[in-house]
Amino acid sequence: MRLLEQQNFHDQRAIVRVDFNVPLNDELQVTDKTRIQAAKPTIDHILSQGGSCVLISHLGRPEGRDPKHSLKYIVDTVSEILGVSVLFCDQVVGEKALNASGQLMPGEVLLMENLRYHKEETKGDEAFAEQLSKLGSVYVNDAFGTAHRAHASTTIMAKYFSENKCFGALLAKEVKAIDKVLKNGESPIVAILGGAKVSSKITIIESLLDKVDHLIIGGGMVYTFTKALGGTVGNSICEPDYCDYALELLDKAKSKGVVIHLPVDVVAGDTFSNDANQRVFESNTIPDGWEGLDAGPKSCEKFHELILQCKTILWNGPLGVFEFPNFAKGTITVGESIAEATKAGAFSLVGGGDSVAAVKQFGLAPKMSYISTGGGAMLESLEGKTLPGIAALES
Repeated sequence: MRLLEQQNFHDQRAIVRVDFNVPLNDELQVTDKTRIQAAKPTIDHILSQGGSCVLISHLGRPEGRDPKHSLKYIVDTVSEILGVSVLFCDQVVGEKALNASGQLMPGEVLLMENLRYHKEETKGDEAFAEQLSKLGSVYVNDAFGTAHRAHASTTIMAKYFSENKCFGALLAKEVKAIDKVLKNGESPIVAILGGAKVSSKITIIESLLDKVDHLIIGGGMVYTFTKALGGTVGNSICEPDYCDYALELLDKAKSKGVVIHLPVDVVAGDTFSNDANQRVFESNTIPDGWEGLDAGPKSCEKFHELILQCKTILWNGPLGVFEFPNFAKGTITVGESIAEATKAGAFSLVGGGDSVAAVKQFGLAPKMSYISTGGGAMLESLEGKTLPGIAALES
């Protein structure tokens, strides 16, 4: 892994692939600055070394040059966060783009227009990647959120830089955090997996069985496992077609010495609504007319004791329908348990959109060791896949 600190940026123009795919409101103002703030250390380092930065990113999934997806709307926010007056070019390739990048002086930052205005970006087009490569003399990838895509800017253009390419500070931190769980985590290691469907987490569960000591299952997946074990799940979300597979996973875990923990009780509602009537049932005795929407109090206590015993913790997915405040307690409690374990010296990694949203919503983010910025990239890493954007920097 060639790190930022190992690359010379003096009098160099660095093309930095950032992930500025940030949410905008109806007034086209940035509503969450996290991803821009996350790129600041890399940009600051390059500028402090006497280099300049050409920032390239996508924003949304525009059909053609949709003006609502222009990166010009984030220029002021990027300038404010970097403390530098950021220049903007409404092209990414061609003569205008080359002129704009070519005029950059050391210490200056230029933000290019949305890469996805060009369909060649997502197709991983070689000619487009080569054109992008002419914007600078060094290539830095700092966009973990797109590292699982073999797009022109995230993967293909790296080949045009031989030695002059490196990991950005954020991308390096993401890789190290995942490695700290999957490759060199201190035992006992626990993974907490939530989510609605077993079918969407099969490859992650399979991969984690070779790496963890304990696996806590939460969310809607619980009810497929419960039904497979002969329990009644009422109206809870369930995938009957995956019951046999759930039993296979339990057997596989046992043969590998991994303990799978399912909730012993659940908080159920009589409708899928925050205002539903609530009752607590043992997880395998949910009657018709009720659906499990959260982990119950005994489950949370059991999970709390386990989490505090572990030295490495991975959290991917909430334990219930945390979007409903009345069914968020399981997710909040587990988050608080992870925070307590982290304070006591455990390493905790939170990844995947919903769990990241949960820790931010409930004020737990500062209490975690690391929060991943990449949803899909994080998931593919957990599946044991080599991400093309990372492989391109290492070749």
